[in-house]
Amino acid sequence: MNDNSQAFLLLEDGTVFKGHPLGAHGITVGEAVFTTGMNGYIETLTDPSYYGQIVTQTFPLIGNYGIIPSDFESDSCYVRGYIVQSCCKTPSNFRSEGDLDSFLKMQNIISLCDIDTRALTKILRESGVMNAMIISGEDENALRAKKALFAPDDSEEKQTLLRQIKNYKIKNAVENVSHLTQNKKMEAQNKNALNVVLWDFGAKKNIQRELLKRSLNVTLVPANTTAEKIKSLNADGVLLSNGPGDPLDNAEIILQIKKVLEENIPIFGICLGHQMLALANGAKTQKLKYGHRGANQPVKNLQTGRIYISSQNHGYAVKNDSLPPNAVESFVNTNDGTNEGLVYTEHPAFSVQFHPEACAGPLDTSFLFDDFVKLIQDHNYFKGFTKNFNRINPQNFFSQNGEK
Repeated sequence: MNDNSQAFLLLEDGTVFKGHPLGAHGITVGEAVFTTGMNGYIETLTDPSYYGQIVTQTFPLIGNYGIIPSDFESDSCYVRGYIVQSCCKTPSNFRSEGDLDSFLKMQNIISLCDIDTRALTKILRESGVMNAMIISGEDENALRAKKALFAPDDSEEKQTLLRQIKNYKIKNAVENVSHLTQNKKMEAQNKNALNVVLWDFGAKKNIQRELLKRSLNVTLVPANTTAEKIKSLNADGVLLSNGPGDPLDNAEIILQIKKVLEENIPIFGICLGHQMLALANGAKTQKLKYGHRGANQPVKNLQTGRIYISSQNHGYAVKNDSLPPNAVESFVNTNDGTNEGLVYTEHPAFSVQFHPEACAGPLDTSFLFDDFVKLIQDHNYFKGFTKNFNRINPQNFFSQNGEK
């Protein structure tokens, strides 16, 4: 029971998983989620959208190509905890600059390996996302928690531990990941380049790369930037970035987005940016049972009928039945029918729930950055979008496409 070479995961429903320590030692509490990506664990660990969450990788072997700083999506690791089935201790990659365990220790991320991640994922799929605690190491607090872990269910020690887990809530997520520094400008080589403001709610670095790749001047501004400030930057377009947490927690940001809309400045929203743009237009959002996290999420373009494989990382979605008259649904998730994209007919604005900038892929939808440039050049670029489409019914989708 008190084997200090062991580490434990305790879910808020009382379920216990036993494994071995990985990364830093101690106790951490967070929202337990899973991601299905077969690669890209470096990008997952450095994605600000995972702020406040204990992330489980469903792919069994993690760490085999080491740690590569040039692939980081931010300057820090924002997960509350990390869980893998098997951690590779000796990575093999000519770009590697270290191993996963050392990186997690350096970032002070309390982690766990050698548990049945398949069984954990099935629990989260069936019961929904729930809070959890990782207990690792042999300091006084960890030893006390391990003792309480195996106390009778009705004991005060065990109940105190479960209350601590259940009471955890992700707070001030955007404020804690946004770069609250002076405006940072990255200029393209073309002196006549268009000016784009990247509104940072936890922006992944590859969004910047995709914009610069298209010869745009990019000014990175923090989450607390006002619409007035954005207007003063002579923005030709505004990109609303990804980010963590419940979109409804950002009332002031949503108000400022609404003011930018009134200025008729072209807007492109990604993930959290998509959700907050929808809220600014009068739509509503909802929390999903276990969210979409991974690099294999199929989405259908409702204008062309084409299906793309996308990378996603979100626990909230825009409610389909709450869309305002000026919103045209552009993409839908073919697994569960949830909204994946919107185009606005009264403003030069559009957004997607998935990640067109995805690293390590797929790259199927990177053309949306080209659409953003075209929208800046022609505010009527999406004028042809219509609501006259045949919406997917997830229950009979495969039969409609000739599958049995």
